[in-house]
Amino acid sequence: MNILIQNGRVMDPSSGFDQIADVVVADGHVLAIVKPGEAMPAGFRPKQTVDATGCIVAPGLVDLQVRLREPGHEHEGMLDSELTAAVAGGVTSLVCPPDTDPVLDEPGLVEMLKFRAERLHRAHVFPLGALTRGLKGEVLTEMAELTEAGCIGFSQAEVPLENTQVLQRALQYAATYGYTVWLRPQELHLGKGVAASGPLATRLGLSGVPVAAETIALHTIFALMRSTKARVHLCRISSAEGVELVRAAKQEGLAVTADVSINSLHLSDHDMGYFDSRARLTPPLRQQRDRDALRAALADGTLDALVSDHTPVDADAKALPFAEAEPGGTGLELLLSLSLKWAQDSGAGVMRALDVLTAQPARVLRAGAGKAAAKASDAGQLHVGGVADLVVFDPEVQWQVMPEALRSQGKHTPFAFDMTGMALPGRVKTTLVAGRLAFQA
Repeated sequence: MNILIQNGRVMDPSSGFDQIADVVVADGHVLAIVKPGEAMPAGFRPKQTVDATGCIVAPGLVDLQVRLREPGHEHEGMLDSELTAAVAGGVTSLVCPPDTDPVLDEPGLVEMLKFRAERLHRAHVFPLGALTRGLKGEVLTEMAELTEAGCIGFSQAEVPLENTQVLQRALQYAATYGYTVWLRPQELHLGKGVAASGPLATRLGLSGVPVAAETIALHTIFALMRSTKARVHLCRISSAEGVELVRAAKQEGLAVTADVSINSLHLSDHDMGYFDSRARLTPPLRQQRDRDALRAALADGTLDALVSDHTPVDADAKALPFAEAEPGGTGLELLLSLSLKWAQDSGAGVMRALDVLTAQPARVLRAGAGKAAAKASDAGQLHVGGVADLVVFDPEVQWQVMPEALRSQGKHTPFAFDMTGMALPGRVKTTLVAGRLAFQA
């Protein structure tokens, strides 16, 4: 389908392009970027025109942490509802962890998930394969077969590895074939609490997760990376001390990247209020000093990407005492706006806000091996000849999060208006996936 996006501010963080222009889309690709005064490509006739006056036209967002809840947890979310939420939020590529039911530890399960996602013609789905069978931390999966089936990397999701020798062997295996291992750093025994250790958790009588749960795991991961030469992506760093360890590892030259969630970037443990289960999250919300360190680290490049940590949870699982409530919150439709708000508050600027949602997470995808990494070759970029995964959004619109208006099946979020009173900037107007109109407001 031929589509013309007119008069938008075209921004591509991967190249630094930032100019008012028209974007010409044909046969699923960007045919041309036409600057003012330049002629349209010969013979081009648009079947649909999108007026982007006053809007920003950017590469489709790349989200590295999205639970789709299918298979196994359809009461909390389904591919249809969650991929609809993705494109409504401007997300055109997303990574899902392997902790489905059954676990993504067999090639057939991965192929079925990808087949079902592709039939919906919405966002591109990049599954992570299980690092160990059943995520039990005992026997390594057949990473080569899972990569051939379409996995972008390998993960234990939220299940820490107790056996360090198993982790060492996993990193050796991954390093041999150029695979990326995705790990959320958390020591098993210290990480069993429900809130971040500190005065507030003590006052509320909640079991705490100390910062050491993250830093001990990071020290272990980095020591094994030095000996195995493996590439690791660290998921959802949550503490100031963790940031400093990541910064030192990068300066040392280790092949490490890291992300942070929208929750940890904007909220602190005080946002739990009086046992509000919407703030029951993983990792737990930490103190303000941690939040401030994470914001600074995202701005200076120590942290590479911002993720939604989209985890839809049904009403019954949240309507429980704080310690018993299921952790998680919906985030796909909030990701862009919360990145723009961070950029406004920190002075990082719109280009950096888009960079941590497009070019930087896309580099994490392309750093992997196999056909999934090859499929991500154009993700997070807007250039002539590239796949037309695009988002058009109005950066000036202010809105407030009303859970009932969210397209995700999960309606719980710590950013709900009645909880934070937070007004967010930016609303998606149009999303294109491979040149198809996947969403129009």
